[in-house]
Amino acid sequence: MVMHRDSEMHVRRRGRNLGLLVVLIGFIAVVFAVTVVKVRTGGLQEGFDHVLRPQMIEGQTEGASQ
Repeated sequence: MVMHRDSEMHVRRRGRNLGLLVVLIGFIAVVFAVTVVKVRTGGLQEGFDHVLRPQMIEGQTEGASQ
């Protein structure tokens, strides 16, 4: 079996692929961390859904009528 040395192009391509792998793993880790944090808060964060809720009005308590 003859061993041959990789060309410079293959070495550079391998380096780019490893760099891309690190970036993708980092992105997946960030998305996973955000998901875990959101699940652990138990829905304490409210999204902006263009609906006026009583919690948005300052000074108004639950069940108070206007």
